Parts: sequence; structure tokens; C-alpha cells
Amino acid sequence: MGFVGDAQKIDGGGSCSSGDKGGCFIGGMKSLVRRKQVDSANSKSSSASGSSHQLAKALTIPHLITIGVGSTIGAGVYILVGTVAREHSGPALTISFLIAGIAAALSAFCYAELASRCPSAGSAYHYSYICVGEGVAWLVGWALVLEYTIGGSAVARGISPNLAMLFGSPDSLPSFLARHTIPGLNVTVDPCAAILVFLVTGLLCLGIKESTMVQGFVTSVNVCVMAFVIVVGGYLGYKAGWPGYELPVGYFPYGVDGMLAGASTVFFAYIGFDSVASTAEEVKNPQRDLPMGIGFALSICCSLYMLVSAVIVGLVPYYAMDPDTPISSAFASHGINWAAYIITIGACTSLCSTLMGSIMPQPRILMAMARDGLLPSFFSDVNKRTQVPVKGTIATGLLSGTLTFFMNVEQLSGMVSVGTLLAFTMVAISVLILRYVPPDQVPIPSSLQEAIDSVSLRHSGCSSSSDIDVENTKIPAVTSGDSTPLLGEISVRHPLVEKAAAKLSYLVRQRRKVAGWTIMFICIGVCMVTSAASIVSLSNSARYALSGIGGLLLLSGLIVLTCIDQDDARHRFGHTGGFTCPFVPLLPIACILINVYLLINLGGATWARVSIWLVIGACIYALYGRTHSSLKSAVYVPATHVDEIYETSAISLAC
Repeated sequence: MGFVGDAQKIDGGGSCSSGDKGGCFIGGMKSLVRRKQVDSANSKSSSASGSSHQLAKALTIPHLITIGVGSTIGAGVYILVGTVAREHSGPALTISFLIAGIAAALSAFCYAELASRCPSAGSAYHYSYICVGEGVAWLVGWALVLEYTIGGSAVARGISPNLAMLFGSPDSLPSFLARHTIPGLNVTVDPCAAILVFLVTGLLCLGIKESTMVQGFVTSVNVCVMAFVIVVGGYLGYKAGWPGYELPVGYFPYGVDGMLAGASTVFFAYIGFDSVASTAEEVKNPQRDLPMGIGFALSICCSLYMLVSAVIVGLVPYYAMDPDTPISSAFASHGINWAAYIITIGACTSLCSTLMGSIMPQPRILMAMARDGLLPSFFSDVNKRTQVPVKGTIATGLLSGTLTFFMNVEQLSGMVSVGTLLAFTMVAISVLILRYVPPDQVPIPSSLQEAIDSVSLRHSGCSSSSDIDVENTKIPAVTSGDSTPLLGEISVRHPLVEKAAAKLSYLVRQRRKVAGWTIMFICIGVCMVTSAASIVSLSNSARYALSGIGGLLLLSGLIVLTCIDQDDARHRFGHTGGFTCPFVPLLPIACILINVYLLINLGGATWARVSIWLVIGACIYALYGRTHSSLKSAVYVPATHVDEIYETSAISLAC
């Protein structure tokens, strides 16, 4: 097919007349699957010319490690150790943290490749928009907004009780900072938490480098506290003979199943490294620094988690741990009561660091969505002095601070995991699409129509000469070393050979379709297998049937993707020279399987709340985003001609 036939203007589903309801519906469906262009030097320079200011290129590997570690290690580790050890893992808690870290690394590998290839703000929303489509990207971005809003509010609500403990008791804060219950409304307000949110918001408005330096200091204090727990706790355990490991029930009191259940629980202690990907546009050398920042941050977190858990479960038998203050009580049982103050300082600093990690990505997600036209342009404004989205940051801080002040969001904390796991899943699917079916048509702004027409005329005569005349082609003879034909010259006109050659040529042409359908069937198989493993209300026969069919789809999909070649266009996708995810397609498929399993097991109440939020988002998209999308009147052209179109446009402007 020639270039002229490939360049097409896509109607994004704008206003429809009453007599064209069918066309309106088709246009609306098209808007859900339209994909934006991957970043390139030409596209970024074009977008920069139309934008007043860009984000500051200020971050390096140490900054990214600070953001990753600070966003990941929260105060939960000071509680998870006791709860998971008592209820699931026992002394095998260290292995649970290791398995959870490996599972998180699967998503980290996928993030690292996409972040280095597409280094723009937006994280999983940005990758989904490029690889999957606008509808899915909107849901991912909307879910991430919920994650960061609820997550930041929940973290802020946990700071004031820990601060109060530093002064001796939960009621020791000054009255203007202490929690109060409003009579008659049964609402507990938390001024301290709200003030902290506003302070962090103000800090983030100063600039990405300045806020990262402060976060680095706070994170360093937290890491020092964890190092204190490891070193001093290790000395106490060595001196006491590690009483927590000398148990008659052995190392796995709840069996391997309990250890795996513990790994599923502590997996959520690793979510947070995706905040690194949200700052991709502000990284000086994203192809090198982003993968290294994600990898080092996750490795540090996993090592600290494993060392702390190994020490604590060795100090006290798992069944004797205090589920609320496991580390403090473990030290107190060995006569070191003053350690509680140091551990409380660690909990406060970790919460403050996590609060910054929760608020910082949200305005960048909103900015990316506003740049694409899915949200008002208010959120895409970048301050010329600080080079950060100040308006979006202030709006985020006001919303999170108000929610923190009035609401106890602990019952909503499960909603945080939905956004993260949904993002992890779509990132893994995007890696499969990138490798096997990268977009072969990309949108070009309609303002470049003159350059598109020029390149179209240039290539209009190439289609006929590029067609392969299969009938008049000879298959080369197979010869020995002395050039004597071993099989003789075989004419392609032989019926059997001609039929085989035609089938081979057809399969090569259909490889993209085969890969695309295979990825879809893999996703269906994952849903069937995880549903069979999670929904206990199903009968045994239904569970066996779902497991069998889903497992067959998964295995068949893995075999098909392993056997067929990956698309050569992947080498030209986005920015090249960065990290490449290993073990494709096995690693992304395993990542999808783990994340969907955890998503299904979040519980019906959590999904009911999230569904309300997603329905609200769908209404906003239908009423605003769909009709204001920057792709509404885009012209889709073959990806191989994009650079030529931009070069032609630049030459015409120069003339």
C-alpha cells in the first residue's frame, strides 16, 4: 500500500448530528484506540516550539535513587515486620521480602525500558497512550491520580501520631496541631497533617532539585535509623543466641503457602519506585540514569527490608511479636527501651519522605494529560522561574491537604494499590506491544499538512516498484562446495513449492496480526487463571475449567511469541541506546500474571470504591477529554516517514 493510502485524517469523535448516531458511535470507539506519537528528537523540538516552558533538566542518578528510596520505604516496614511474621511467614519473613522484591523487579525491568525509550512526564499513562490507546491511558492516568491523592493523605494522617509519641504520649501535641473531633458530625480533623501537606507542596513549588535535596536529607535520616536497627539488633541477637530462630516448628511454621502469602502482603512495601519514572522528563541523561536509578533504588530497598526483617525475627519469636510496634518491643525485650525514640524518628522521617514521593508525581501526571488535551490547559502550565508545574502542584496540595484535614482515609488506603498494580500491568503489556507490534502509524499535527502532502507525492510512485513478483522469482539452488547443485534448480512455478512460498510470504505479512492476537489471548488467559485461583465461591469444576483453558492460552501464547521474530521496528522506537528488558516475552507475562492476581485479591469493597472513581473519570473523558484531545484531527502516517515529514517542514519554514 502506498504512502498516500496510509496517510489518513482521524476524526476523533467530536460533535455529532442527531441523524448520524452510527458515525458518532464509531468515532467515539476510534477515540478510545487512537495512539499518540512516541518521543523523538523532531517531535520534541516541534512540541517545544509550541510550548512556553519545559521542565528543568536537573536530575541525576543520586537524585533518582533518593526519590525511589524515599517514595518506597515508608513507615509500613516498622509495622509489617510484626504483622506478617505473626500471621503468615514466621522466621521466613526474610524470604517473603526477597520474593516480593523479585516480583517488583519484574515491573522495574519493564519500567526501565519504557522510561529510557519514552522519557517524558506521565509514567505509565504516557506509555499506555503510545502503545495501547487513549481510552486505556485515560483510565491508567485517572487511577494514578487517585493513588497519589489517597496515598498522600493516608501518609500525612500517620505523621501526627508518630510526632506526638516523640513528646511522650499521643496527646502531647499543642492543641492547635492535635486532632479534634467535631461534635455532632463525628469527623476527626487533623491540622498537623494538613499543615505538613501544605509545607511539602510549597517545597515542591521551589523546584525539582531543591525538593529532591530536602527529600534526600530526610531519606538519609530514615536509612540511618534502619542501619541502627540492623547493626544494634544484630549485636543483640548474636549476644542472645538468636532466640527467634530456635523454634521447634522450624523455619516455616506456616509452610511454604504462608511464606508466599507473606510475600503477597509485603509486595506493597515496594510500590513507589514508579515515582522515578514520573520524573523522566527532568532527567539529564534519561537513557542511562533512569534504568540505573530505578535499579539501584529497588536494590537498596530490598536489601534494607531483608536485613531488618532478618534481625527482628531473630530477636523475638514470631508469635511473641507486638503487631503494632514490633521493632521497638523487640529492642525493649532486650533492655534497650530508649531505642523506641530513634525508631519513632525513623518512622516520622520515612512518612515525610513518602509524603513528598506521593505528592510530587501527581502534578506531572496531570500535566501530561493536559498536554494531550484530555484535561484543561491549566494543569500544563510550567513556571518560567522554577520550571515545575506550579499550578498543578498547588491544586494537588490543596486537594490532598483538604482531604487530609477532614477525612480519616485509612479505610480507603486499599484504593492506592489499584492504581499502582494497574499501572504495572499496563507497562508490562506495553513492553510486549513495543517488541512485537510497535505502532506502524503515528499521528502528525494537521498543521504539517503541507509537509505531509510533499512527502506523500515523493513516495507515491514507490509502492508499485516495492511489490514483490513472487511468480517470476527463482528459489536459489542448494549447492555443494564445488558449485554442483545438490537439489538442482527449483522453479518457483512448481505447484507445491509455489504454494509453500506463498504461505510463507503470507505468514510473514501477517506476523503483526498473529502477535497482536496472541498478546490479547495471553491477557485473557491471565484473567482466567487468576480468577480461578482467587474466587473461592466458584465450584471446583468451574475453577478447574478456568484454570485449564487459561493455562492453555498462557502457554500457547508464550510459545507463539517465543517462536516468532520480534518486530524490527522496535529498534527505532523512541530514544535508542537505553536499557533493554531481558527475557521477553517470559518476564512481562510473569509480571502481568502477578499483578493481575494481586489486583483481583484486593477485595470487593475496594473495587466498589474504585469503580465509582473510574465511572467519574469515564464521564469526564466522554464530556471533555474525547472532544478536546490533541489527536482529534491528527493525520496518521507511516512511522517510517515521520522524520522526513518533520525535516521537510523545518526546511519549508527556514525558506
